[in-house]
Amino acid sequence: MKHSPIPNPQSLPYLLTDFHVHTIASPDSLTSPEELLAACRRRGVERVVVADHNTIAGALRARELDAERVIVGEEIRTTEGELLAIFLEKEIPLGLTPMATIELLEKQNAFISVSHPFDKARSGSWKLETLLDILPCIDAIEIFNARNLWPGSNWQAQKFAHQHNLPGTCGSDAHAAFEVGRGSLFLPPFHDSESLRAALRQAIHPRLIQSAPWVHFTSRYAVWRKSRPQA
Repeated sequence: MKHSPIPNPQSLPYLLTDFHVHTIASPDSLTSPEELLAACRRRGVERVVVADHNTIAGALRARELDAERVIVGEEIRTTEGELLAIFLEKEIPLGLTPMATIELLEKQNAFISVSHPFDKARSGSWKLETLLDILPCIDAIEIFNARNLWPGSNWQAQKFAHQHNLPGTCGSDAHAAFEVGRGSLFLPPFHDSESLRAALRQAIHPRLIQSAPWVHFTSRYAVWRKSRPQA
């Protein structure tokens, strides 16, 4: 993937957007919405998709705190892999087939991307044949995920998106506040799924920073911490 020059924010109305972050509403994160938004401000992230695992509770709370910056999303576990849904108002249950999930998302006119499709180290990755089956129904592919463990997975996603003329989303997949913004794009202003589809065709890729493998220990720690009895 070619990297375009970083635009001057004073001369172009482009918004630095991180498409994939988590809050304490995910079982493997301890980041509060307040901590997430503070990290966004420190790193200049102007739009952020809060996409907790199978819930929009954290995203709704974050939007209450900063409606201009926060976009409600959800990372949804299907029977085949994980979908990254953007611009939601109603939560989508986990465990449905990909097409059943997509049908519910289409009723909300949600924007549909695919989370870390080729990261073989994750249970939420996708088989190529299944991905091809849903191809006509999705809007984008996550072409960069800062937490991907398998070295070639982001490149493979970029190649797939190019072959099928799909735009790409990029995300830090931040489960801890210090990760926010590591995968992000400059986009023209957008406010809903339709305008996002147009904006992604003009995206500029300024910040693609691979996280070290040890960041996954922060997720494991969060799961362990939440499993302990409360005093």
